[in-house]
Amino acid sequence: MTDDARPSHEAHDAEGRTPSDFTDGGHGTPESRRADSSGPEFSRPEFLPAGEGPFPAEQPRDQAEQPRDDGWSQLGAPPDRTRWGRQDQPELLRHDDRYDDRDVPPGEGGRDPGFTGEHWGDPSGRPRHDTAVFASQPAPPPPPAQAFGMGPGWAPPPGSLGAPGSFGGPPPAPAPVRRGPRTATLVILALMVALLASTLGSVGTYLLTKPAGSGRDPSFSLGGAPTGSNVRPPESVAGVASKVLPSVVSLAVEGGASSSTGSGFLIKGGYVVTNNHVVANAEPSGQIQIQFNNRKSTSAIVVGTDPESDLAVVKPAETFGAPEITLGNSDNVVVGDPVIAIGSPLGLTGTVTSGIVSSLNRPVQAGEENSSEATWLSAVQTDAAINPGNSGGPLVNVNGEVIGVNSAIATLGRSVGGQSGSIGLGFAIPVNHARRVAQELITTGKAKKSRIGVAIDPTYQGVGVRIATEPRQGTQPVEPNGPAAQAGLKPGDVILEVEGVVLQDGNELIAMIRNRAPGEKLSIKYQRGGQENIATVTVGAAPEQPSPKPS
Repeated sequence: MTDDARPSHEAHDAEGRTPSDFTDGGHGTPESRRADSSGPEFSRPEFLPAGEGPFPAEQPRDQAEQPRDDGWSQLGAPPDRTRWGRQDQPELLRHDDRYDDRDVPPGEGGRDPGFTGEHWGDPSGRPRHDTAVFASQPAPPPPPAQAFGMGPGWAPPPGSLGAPGSFGGPPPAPAPVRRGPRTATLVILALMVALLASTLGSVGTYLLTKPAGSGRDPSFSLGGAPTGSNVRPPESVAGVASKVLPSVVSLAVEGGASSSTGSGFLIKGGYVVTNNHVVANAEPSGQIQIQFNNRKSTSAIVVGTDPESDLAVVKPAETFGAPEITLGNSDNVVVGDPVIAIGSPLGLTGTVTSGIVSSLNRPVQAGEENSSEATWLSAVQTDAAINPGNSGGPLVNVNGEVIGVNSAIATLGRSVGGQSGSIGLGFAIPVNHARRVAQELITTGKAKKSRIGVAIDPTYQGVGVRIATEPRQGTQPVEPNGPAAQAGLKPGDVILEVEGVVLQDGNELIAMIRNRAPGEKLSIKYQRGGQENIATVTVGAAPEQPSPKPS
């Protein structure tokens, strides 16, 4: 590993250099350098002190005859003498004659009186046979004034007398042992070579296969997708959607020459609540097809409708085990609450949008005014995207409870196709009103219409809503013995507030009354002759034939 400390010799091995590449820099003794086997080998010869040879010599019998120690005995005789102590003509001697100067008198047998027996034959003292030695070898050059090391590998010329390994010289030094790289170093080098080869091969392949100027890169990769979980907190939009979606359905209605689509939600008993305008084309001979969130479809029949509140209940032939939705309390809703709208806008089933409650008790009139099909809503306003096809779907809170039924949207004008998309103004029927109407439709097939029995003066431009002063189309301004008359209201009274809500126009009064159930009591502040008074009115039921006015 690259973080491990290695001995110095391993570091050298990893660099691919042999020990001969290094020197000791002149430090340490020869013995210490030879003892340190882990360091590099040296080829520099060892110089001995003058007068000491590598082999012991016989002591001369006569000290006077001993050759003078001139400090260069290791390299041969002094320059004024030949190797054998004479300057005459060379004479071929044979070592195998075994002459001994002690047995031959001086001057006999060609002997030189000046010749000393100590230098006869091999200076090592070993007997040599049939070895010819020429005494005519040239004398070595004189030594310098001061003998210093001449650098690594310096030694007398090979073959000269006195040179290591030559005649008369010391035996050759053993060859230095060259240590090769260790196994670990070889493995590391092999891995490095393999990695380099792979990299070069990849680069070469890329250069060969890369299309010129196309901008494409065959080796390009964005990697895999990060790991994660699709589990979401229950109160999140995703958590609420996963809880509510199985209870939401899509409706397709065919009725003669017209057709419509919308949404709905499953309630207790296997009934589906939706808008009246979604299923209006199905009566009396149309067909309704319901598709559940699991994409299974079935037919359905109309149980009852209430055009005035724009609510309807249908009964599917099969629910396929879909769970019923939970109904909340619209009276607990406040402006700013987060809400989620679910439905099938433009036929896109299972669509989820989110927003907040933008306003409450927003008066909305859907349909044509003064028509039996006119719808008056005291609606929950939201900025959650609602489009055609969302009608009848649920508007739920963060607990997945229904707080309203999506019913209408505000637009800047109709498109060429007859309808336009959301501009962030959607309206839902409060669920408390929808609960009452759905229950009445399931039990009786009809829903009661809430009234207080007054007619509104449309020409009034002042503050509040003024009760008409004259009969209109045969209808009295205050219905005799009706809820308003019993509470003491009279023609010409100006209604200022209902349950503490300041009224802005007559549509708001109508929407607020119709949003109440018959039998509920309302606190009404009114003005008469410049004096303000408060009356308690009990909401009553309208005749069976619905009429948008009076209310």
